Amino acid sequence: MAGFDALVPQPKVVPVRTSAETLALAFALKRERPERTAAQVHEIMLTTVEDRDRVLGLRTLQTHLARAGLNVRADGRSPGKVYGRFEASARNELWTGDGLHGPKLAGDAARRAVLLAFIDDHSRLLVGWRWGTGEDVFRLEAALRVGLMSRGVPAAILVDRGSAFVSSQLLRACAVLGVKLIHASPRAATTKGKIERHFRTVRDQFLVEIDDGVELAELNRLFSAWLEVVYHRRVHSETGQTPLARFETAGAPPLPTPALLREAFLWSVERTVTKTATVSLHGNQYEVDPALVGRKVELVFDPFDLTRIEVRYQHRPMGLAVPLVIGRHTHPQAERELPPPATGTGIDYLRLLAEQRDAELGGHPIDYSALAEPEGEGEGEGEGRDINQQQDEEEQ
Repeated sequence: MAGFDALVPQPKVVPVRTSAETLALAFALKRERPERTAAQVHEIMLTTVEDRDRVLGLRTLQTHLARAGLNVRADGRSPGKVYGRFEASARNELWTGDGLHGPKLAGDAARRAVLLAFIDDHSRLLVGWRWGTGEDVFRLEAALRVGLMSRGVPAAILVDRGSAFVSSQLLRACAVLGVKLIHASPRAATTKGKIERHFRTVRDQFLVEIDDGVELAELNRLFSAWLEVVYHRRVHSETGQTPLARFETAGAPPLPTPALLREAFLWSVERTVTKTATVSLHGNQYEVDPALVGRKVELVFDPFDLTRIEVRYQHRPMGLAVPLVIGRHTHPQAERELPPPATGTGIDYLRLLAEQRDAELGGHPIDYSALAEPEGEGEGEGEGRDINQQQDEEEQ
């Protein structure tokens, strides 16, 4: 007989289902970069571990990280106020644009990369974007042009009051395309909540894997891979759909014609024609139709090619201006992106995504370096001074 001791309940023994090796990898990934969220650690493990059945579930992983004291947010941010929610009723009803500062780039100048991006309010799809070396009108137009070419024309664009977003060039582009340009009220970041939330996702899931010293072209390539392989194909917690599927529900969007896009992104200035039937633009001298002497005309041009200037009077085309003195071939603000060198080691999660994206593109990765703007040539000045040169100096 076992006696009374046999009647005493024995403590429950739960067999350990998670291997020490799997837990060690999860802890190592979190300690390697404390900014990684549990969701990001889980995603990396799914990408790198051969046997996916060994990977912990997200909630289980969060529990283990909490027990190990590794669930503290590295940035120290806390939830802010709660505001009412708004969502556009259809795709391309509203795009929101903003900028995000990223890692320092390779090179002696060590400038910090800036992401300029536009998000579709309805689907949460990042419709247009570009990593560049500054938050100026050239990089902004490059990001917007990509979105327009691939995702169609929105009814309205919401932006803040940064210098690039209040430029006359952006206002003209929106007017040509029939887009309503809306500027958010000062210090009202909540009006751009969706792009701000997306930028938080970019910081938590993409930038956390990027070290300073990355090449600009490589940064664009890796971001494209993460965006198309992960973000656009992951179910969004608010919509219950992937951003790509939600955007494509209504079918292919109508796209603007190349001629309309070209017209939208041309720049224009007004000049008064001198008595010698000439006008000046950034030190260059041009001859126009003598019938326009003394009249105020509109000069329409591509900022990267000041050798070809279209002349318009009262919205009517008046032919091309004939170059007389060309000291500058590009607009003074047109600068080239910074040149490259290289990056790091270890489990390179983003590079795995890039290889997957390249495979989907048929093995032909996008060459982002080819998208860089051409560099300005020379600082020449025209001879003599007239009313147009004084207007140039005032603008500069």
